[in-house]
Amino acid sequence: MAEFVLFLLKCFYLMLPAYFANMAPVMVKKVNLFVSPIDFNRQINSKPVFGRNKTFRGILFGIIFAVIIAYAQFLIYDVEFFRNISFLTYQNWLSFGFLMGFGALAGDLIKSFFKRRLGINPGERFIPFDQTDFVVGALAFIMPIFDLTLKIFMASLLLSFVLHIAVNHIAFYLKIRNEKW
Repeated sequence: MAEFVLFLLKCFYLMLPAYFANMAPVMVKKVNLFVSPIDFNRQINSKPVFGRNKTFRGILFGIIFAVIIAYAQFLIYDVEFFRNISFLTYQNWLSFGFLMGFGALAGDLIKSFFKRRLGINPGERFIPFDQTDFVVGALAFIMPIFDLTLKIFMASLLLSFVLHIAVNHIAFYLKIRNEKW
């Protein structure tokens, strides 16, 4: 049991840059920089490409947050506890943070593209994709620099699914988010 809990903790720690990248757009929504939609309000078949909620601000701050978290992981790696819950040494923290952040947000953009095609509005439920899009994107993007196993992928996906729902519900009740999802 202890080995299983340690493995889940390692998966959680690995995913921290992606988690912060995914939360960044909500956390900086009051920052008045780069608020232009990524799709420049363009449409395909009278539907937005991504939607007005997907902005350059979200992408920029998502990547910045992920890089900062990866750098922090690098700085504390020599502490025995953090070394024991790490799958990697974080020597390439800049590449790792950038790829995790960009991958997480790319996964979210791809999901948003399909939500718009299906006529699903921003904030409407799209389970399980709302909870897993950023995980798949982040893990896919770090594959060139991290030996991702199926076990790590599946555990990170399931762990993130549960955590995403819990964190979003908490944020909704704390009035940080407008939707529970």
